[in-house]
Amino acid sequence: MSIREIYQTRENKFISPFGCPSALAGERSRPETPCSIRTPFQLDRDRIVYSNAFRRLKYKTQVFLSPLGDHYRTRMTHTLEVSETARNIARAMRLNEDLAEAIALGHDLGHTPFGHGGETALKEIYHPGFSHNEQSLRVVEVLENKGAGLNLTPEVKDGILKHSKGFGDIMPSTPGATATTLEGKIVRIADIIAYLNHDLDDALRSGVIKRSEIPAICTRELGENHPQRARSMIQSLVYCSVPHDNEFQLCMGEKVYTAMTTLRRFLYEEVYRSPSVHKEFIKAKKVLKELYQHFIENLDSMQKELEKMEMAAWDGQNTTLERTACDIIASMTDRYALELYSKLFFPQPHV
Repeated sequence: MSIREIYQTRENKFISPFGCPSALAGERSRPETPCSIRTPFQLDRDRIVYSNAFRRLKYKTQVFLSPLGDHYRTRMTHTLEVSETARNIARAMRLNEDLAEAIALGHDLGHTPFGHGGETALKEIYHPGFSHNEQSLRVVEVLENKGAGLNLTPEVKDGILKHSKGFGDIMPSTPGATATTLEGKIVRIADIIAYLNHDLDDALRSGVIKRSEIPAICTRELGENHPQRARSMIQSLVYCSVPHDNEFQLCMGEKVYTAMTTLRRFLYEEVYRSPSVHKEFIKAKKVLKELYQHFIENLDSMQKELEKMEMAAWDGQNTTLERTACDIIASMTDRYALELYSKLFFPQPHV
């Protein structure tokens, strides 16, 4: 037996009946010879970590646009916090930790520069149906490896696609809208747990809100600081979730769930839509809109950017010009978009 097969034998013994053992992973779009050491989900995790899209996350906005402070979260640190949270929950529930980790590491690969302001810009200039979770799936299926994609398992791709429902309910409930695996459902909740905690932390650090403004129910039920809040949310999910009618139902205690919902509403109203944050996103949207139009009108420039970003050249037969321009914009980091905008539209001094 290979090392992978030995591990999968052990895996089958400790994973809950509600989990997804790697031996039952679905077939990849392109058949491959199995790795002798790593399980399919471990292989997916590694492919995501070594991708260009993953490396670009370090210069993509989480909440505060291109933060200069060293301690503010970026899309990369957000992703790592989601992964850590998802792994802890999966381990506690005896689920497949590798599957949860792979989905978590890949869930935001298609996120735009400038956070949700960039996503809103692409909804306006490309298509109203644009979403970062669908773009993340497009990254791993099409855009990486110069058009070849990462050839991931269907379980990981499904979790990436269904990790987000915008401002929908915290707990997954709508059939078909949530991941098919329990690990994928957990990543969605881990994503919310992570951003509720670190976005509040960054908002306090920036001075956008004061500690005294945090709703009382949040500090009372969740805790006074990041570790206490995260622990309260994770423990509530782990201890309240139980099997029911041959299904494993993810649940939270009523008080913790109410506090989380209150905290999320507070962040949306007082942080994400605050004048100091919103005014910068208005500027960012203008940058992305003008870059998008530039690529539509300048094919040579677009092809040059595709080459620099190690993406497949546009051929026009399988992909529209607008789709490719959208792919470039969504793939950019904050700093790359700003530098390119300056180079294209600002007067350059003569040397």
